[in-house]
Amino acid sequence: MAHILLAEDDESLRRFLAQALVKAGHEVTDFGDGAEAWECLKGFRFDLLLTDIVMPGLDGIELAKRAAERHSELKIMFITGFAAVALHPSSNAPRQAKVLSKPFHLREIVAEIDRMIAA
Repeated sequence: MAHILLAEDDESLRRFLAQALVKAGHEVTDFGDGAEAWECLKGFRFDLLLTDIVMPGLDGIELAKRAAERHSELKIMFITGFAAVALHPSSNAPRQAKVLSKPFHLREIVAEIDRMIAA
């Protein structure tokens, strides 16, 4: 079981993902924007940050950069419709981060999270 911090501004997708990850045996703390997720991350430890890239306010790339600086052992996965943005060197996204492009199947994201946690 992993403790996952989920940051996704699409409420229906966020709830859907959180429910699926809890059903898969993980503990999930979720937020609708990067700024709230960052505030939580400053006070708690997580095994994995699962974040959208494009969000109002603090975007997922900046959230991931801050998170990686604060907790170097934190695993990071982007879920996005803009994979090229995350993969572009100028984005300064953490190098160890995984990128899963939307749309994705729930089995795919759960399996990838399990692989990341096991590594």
